[in-house]
Amino acid sequence: MFLHKINADLSLKLIQLNDADRVFELTEESRSYLREWLPWLDTTTKVKDTKDYIKFCLKGFSENNSLTTVILFKGEIVGVASFNSINWSNKTAYIGYWLGHAYQGNGIMINVVRALTDYAFQELQLNKVEVRAALGNKKSRSIPEKLQYTEEGCIRKAEWLYDHYVDHVVYGVLAEEWTR
Repeated sequence: MFLHKINADLSLKLIQLNDADRVFELTEESRSYLREWLPWLDTTTKVKDTKDYIKFCLKGFSENNSLTTVILFKGEIVGVASFNSINWSNKTAYIGYWLGHAYQGNGIMINVVRALTDYAFQELQLNKVEVRAALGNKKSRSIPEKLQYTEEGCIRKAEWLYDHYVDHVVYGVLAEEWTR
């Protein structure tokens, strides 16, 4: 099983079925907050939906093309972070993340994305890591910006959010840039 300690208070653990109740509870607590930028809230209405998502994540992990973790802050699940996909032929990983509303402002996500980026380059020997975020999602965009990822462009109407499309800003960092 994957367990990655970031610091004394913060770890990443491979998501498991027994995490479903807490992940769903966290989703419920932050539903209106998360719904502004995440497209899956209306289809996640019961614990079974979260369990189905976790099964999908575990299948991706077993096939070695993704890694979905729960974020543990002081031993409590506070969010989810993942390599949504890993493209082995191009040696590229795509990071996605969300954090419960009550846990914002603790420096959690910047440390998580930094740790995933380190892991991608040091352990997985990848060449590039990308983060995509909606143009208007300033909090999410601030993470790769603070980590000095390069803004590579904008994908117009990249994602349907309930009743409208949003553009995505693409950020990337290369292994040789990260190690410097």
